[in-house]
Amino acid sequence: MSNNAINGAGGTAGLVGTFIADVNKNDAIGNGKGSRSAGGGGGGGIAAGGGAGGSNSWYAAMAKAWGSTMDAQASRITELSGSIGGGNDTPSSMISLTSESLRMQFISNSASTSINSVAQGIEKLASKN
Repeated sequence: MSNNAINGAGGTAGLVGTFIADVNKNDAIGNGKGSRSAGGGGGGGIAAGGGAGGSNSWYAAMAKAWGSTMDAQASRITELSGSIGGGNDTPSSMISLTSESLRMQFISNSASTSINSVAQGIEKLASKN
């Protein structure tokens, strides 16, 4: 097992970097490159779809990026679990699986918290209009 299998993509900083890269790849951070509605009226909006091609909102892209991060972590857990099931049931392998499982819990909680927080913010902004 390589050191990357144990440490993932550079620890927590790697997870955050992966998340940011996924969001930026979809140009979904509201930087004016098609991330806001092209229409006139309705305010354009924070959660409005993009202009050409019907791209999703940045909120949907954020949720997709969290999902991709969780999928990658689940793959690491599956790989370690398969290794242990295949006879590599050493204490270090068991600890690696436990730590990756705890990392998955952290990612899951962070995703839920961030998505809920943004949704509440959007709801508050919408209620002021």
